[in-house]
Amino acid sequence: MSIVLEEKHISANEFRVNEGIRVAEVRLIGPDGSNVGVVPIKEALKIAREAELDLVEVSPGANPPVCRVMDFGKFIYEKAKKEREARKSQTKIEVKEIRLRPKTNEAHRGFKVDDARRWLNQGHKVRVTVKFRGREMDYPEIALEDLKEIAQDLSDVASIEVPPQMEGRTMLVVLAPSKGGAKKKDKPDQAEAKEEA
Repeated sequence: MSIVLEEKHISANEFRVNEGIRVAEVRLIGPDGSNVGVVPIKEALKIAREAELDLVEVSPGANPPVCRVMDFGKFIYEKAKKEREARKSQTKIEVKEIRLRPKTNEAHRGFKVDDARRWLNQGHKVRVTVKFRGREMDYPEIALEDLKEIAQDLSDVASIEVPPQMEGRTMLVVLAPSKGGAKKKDKPDQAEAKEEA
C-alpha cells in the first residue's frame, strides 16, 4: 500500500509548481496553450493566479525553463490515468511451474503434463522442475530423461526456451508457448456453408 502512495508522491514532485519555481524568468505557455514568450517569474505567477490555475514547470532543462499555466491537480490525474492505461496494455506473461521428483510415477506425471498443456494454450510459460534429495543427485540422467520426455509430449504446443540445466539440487527446463499455437480444427461456419450448398 505504501509503495503506491510513494509512486504518486514521486510523480507529483517531478514538477516544480508556483512558488517552487526559483528562476528569474521563464518561457511561458498561457492557459489557452498560446506561447506568451519569455516573462519574469512574478508576471508568470500573476497570469496563473488571474486564470485561477497553477504555474507548472514542464521543461526544466530549457534555457529559460518552460512553464505552463494549467490545472496541476487535473494534469497529475490525467498523467496517472495514462500510466495506468499503459500498464494495462502491457502483456504480462506468467510463468507457471510443475514440480516433479525423480520417482514421480507415470500417472501423476500425466496429470502435471495436462496442467502444463492447459497453461501453454493460455499463453503462459511453464517451468518444469525436478527436485533431488539425498543420493538421488547421483542419477541426474533419470531426471534429464523425464524432462526431455515432457518437452517432447508438449512439443506440439511449446518450444524449449531454457534447455535442461541444474540449479543446486534442482534440474529444470522452461517451455514457452509456440507461436503457431495449437492446431485449429475446421471452423463450424465453413461446415454449415458446405451443408447449405
